[in-house]
Amino acid sequence: MAEEMGRDNIFIFGMTVDEVEELKKRGYNAYEYYNRNPEIRQCIDQIQNGFFSPGNPDEFKDVADMLMKFDRFYLLADYEAYIKCQEKVGEVYQNQSKWTEMAINNIASSGKFSSDRTIAEYAREIWGVEPSWEKLPAPHEPREEDAAKEAPSKQAKK
Repeated sequence: MAEEMGRDNIFIFGMTVDEVEELKKRGYNAYEYYNRNPEIRQCIDQIQNGFFSPGNPDEFKDVADMLMKFDRFYLLADYEAYIKCQEKVGEVYQNQSKWTEMAINNIASSGKFSSDRTIAEYAREIWGVEPSWEKLPAPHEPREEDAAKEAPSKQAKK
């Protein structure tokens, strides 16, 4: 998307593919981020202790366990980048002319990402079929082949 709309018109945060691969090689340990960042620690602790689910303190414990023990997306590693990016979003939003300009550029650049183009590309490249642009009748309208099948039976009833 950044290629289409330009890096100045999109908010991107987090690790690059190369940075993720490097982290995989070093070994990802969520507890490093948990112990280093007080905000992360507070949030995880609140999830584990039922802060967000007073009537059922165990409601979200699985979320905390996933983040701390089974996080294949390395979410805690991207937390600080997310916060910095969100601060930038807030700053740009305060400048309504810049926000509007970015929104217009995004809309004007979004054609490549339409569902029609995506489905046609999948049809050709993944499924190996040529898409058809033939308009199908609405579900409540009879199809031509259905009408042809019904015609002989209607004549027989006359």
